[in-house]
Amino acid sequence: MARTTSVGISERRKEGPEKLCGQAKYIDDHALPGCMHGVTLRSGVARGLIKSIDFEPGFPWHEYTIVSAVDIPGRNLVTLIEEDQPLLADRKIMHPHEPILLLAHADRAKAYEALKHIRVVYEKQEPVLTMEDSIALKHKIFGEDNVFKSYLIEKGDVAKGFEQARFIIEGEYRVPHQEQAYIENNGMAAWVEEDGTVTVLGSLQCPYYIHKALMKIFHLPEEKIRVIQSTTGGGFGGKEEYPSMIAGHAALLAWKAKKPVKIIYDRAEDMPATTKRHPAIVRHKTGLDKNGKLVAQDVDVIMDGGAYATLSSVVLSRGTLHAAGPYECPNVRVRSKVVATNTPPNGAFRGFGAPQTLFAVELHWEKIARATKIDSLTLRRRNLLKLGSVTATGQILRESVGASDVLERTVKDSGYVKKLKDYARWNKDKKKSCWKGVGLSLVHHGAGFTGSGEVYLASKAGVSITIDGRLQVLAASTEMGQGANTMFAQVASETLGVPYEWVEVETPDTKFVPNSGPTVASRTTMIVGGLVRRAALEMKAALSKEGLVLRTAADLKKAAKILCGSDLIRRFIVQYEKPGEIVWNDKTYKGDAYGAYAFAALVADLEIDKTTFEVKIDKITTAQDIGKAVNPLLTEGQIIGGTAQGVGYALLENAVYKDGAMVNGQFTNYIIPTSMDTPSMKVVIVEKPYSRGPFGAKGVGELPMDTPGPAIAAAVNFAAGIWLTELPLLPEKIFKAKNEAQG
Repeated sequence: MARTTSVGISERRKEGPEKLCGQAKYIDDHALPGCMHGVTLRSGVARGLIKSIDFEPGFPWHEYTIVSAVDIPGRNLVTLIEEDQPLLADRKIMHPHEPILLLAHADRAKAYEALKHIRVVYEKQEPVLTMEDSIALKHKIFGEDNVFKSYLIEKGDVAKGFEQARFIIEGEYRVPHQEQAYIENNGMAAWVEEDGTVTVLGSLQCPYYIHKALMKIFHLPEEKIRVIQSTTGGGFGGKEEYPSMIAGHAALLAWKAKKPVKIIYDRAEDMPATTKRHPAIVRHKTGLDKNGKLVAQDVDVIMDGGAYATLSSVVLSRGTLHAAGPYECPNVRVRSKVVATNTPPNGAFRGFGAPQTLFAVELHWEKIARATKIDSLTLRRRNLLKLGSVTATGQILRESVGASDVLERTVKDSGYVKKLKDYARWNKDKKKSCWKGVGLSLVHHGAGFTGSGEVYLASKAGVSITIDGRLQVLAASTEMGQGANTMFAQVASETLGVPYEWVEVETPDTKFVPNSGPTVASRTTMIVGGLVRRAALEMKAALSKEGLVLRTAADLKKAAKILCGSDLIRRFIVQYEKPGEIVWNDKTYKGDAYGAYAFAALVADLEIDKTTFEVKIDKITTAQDIGKAVNPLLTEGQIIGGTAQGVGYALLENAVYKDGAMVNGQFTNYIIPTSMDTPSMKVVIVEKPYSRGPFGAKGVGELPMDTPGPAIAAAVNFAAGIWLTELPLLPEKIFKAKNEAQG
């Protein structure tokens, strides 16, 4: 019999051969008979009212299918958390690139040509383009105060804590927009079946988000909406909520045209029009005793939500919950809010909220170190979370706390302490052509949805056996390059005691798989993988009850006949059940914010050219506690990829906005890391198992994004002898700061 041990082994990717051999079908590879091509007419102002839409006389409009807000059979709405974003602007314009009209033609070039022959007349209104102007209520564009959402965390007595402090240090930190930069642009195809079912196929992360949105757009019952994932070329959060918009557009055109319609964005449309990481301003006031122990933390967080709420509330929530860092402090207050601006809405991006606030708290340690004359490594060691620690929300950490483990392993393997001394000596030599720097960060990242989020989702997943002897995993979690399908198959095969090759993973298709929630929040392995394991245990129990053991292919055929009986398939579906020890209060924001936290530390070695002020990272060393590596090679790949994305956030990615619109929406002028910019990395996987995760696993997808920004900023400041607190750390910023430092 073939090997049945799978978890902890670097099994071959399930989708690997198809992708390597060019057989995988991305959305634009699907040939649909009679398909038309859809395009979007977008607003050219940041804020205003549509006065008229004029179609050029003489143009062959009869060849086109044209859709406006009046053609929507249900509600003109992109359903998500709040119901504030229209699918098509009817009269009011809230941001540049807001969709107004949809057009479809059998010829794609002609579809785009038509956009040049439509003129929209606006009554322009003064836009609000910055967080500062929004807070100052320069104009009211959302509610009474332009605030989409706010949170407050309080622990202890912050005022008394500051009274006890020997040192009080304040600082302000800023982080920018960031583009997800997935390889494949957003794209969706739609058609209407003969029975009236609206079907969409596309590049997406969350099929049931789209399913819910389309039900309201078309005012149809759930069985009349079908959503299917095609092979997806990356997401990083950028295909979490936005596909509901493009799916709605494609489906409306298909509904009116009575033909299949495909909408595929090019990069110049995708980058300016879709969601980005939320920019943020984070202010810290920190009190410490004479030994460098925290006595008070007061943190203010402001994020820019853009024109509509989208996922701002959950982004802000995670940012708020991570704002105090992986440290224990008796007195903590975190106040946060996300405000509206007349810019395209911001949304999910790997880590959603945590990279913003963790950048601030980690870089703030460097300022604290300067003020207290206690090095930042010692400060971290004296304050980090450990077993029995109580977080800012009052959560007692009872298991799986690897903060110290990852910190010590990273410091040791990188030679961090020695390099601090060596590089300080190097930088004193004015003959050297570069400055050298080394920086450190330590982070935590909650796995799964915050607080009661998993209870609200009530996710379902399962396994099945078909009459012809096929074993399948049933989940709506999507494969987008991170290895979800491989992980699911490993968990199922290990639990059932069958070879990995026996297990298939069903395509995420709302007709066939249950709603296992969105593929986000580092929840796929820990939460959905846990459901798959439970379902596999139920199947195993059913097999045992019949006296069946799956040793050979013949055993599998026999089991299929017995378990399926007269049916074609036997499904074992389970639903999420909240562990009894997790208690959370959404109103007070107190309790167990997450079932478990993953932890990571990172050291960045770099040099800064004294002539060009360009930063070159020589090496990154990182240790990451993810509970259990189901597939070590894929885990390492996630860490390397997420770290590289964090390097881009820190050094290169500079989204430029003018009049509320992104003006560098191309990879020629929005610079992301290439292989030449990605340094050598030493990755150490630390396993501190979590009892509620499958085989001890926690989340890994987002954790690596949190560490590079603050470590690189610390290293740049150390190398150049400056104090920069705003990403990205562009050469011109370093040049300016160095000149100011030298007078």
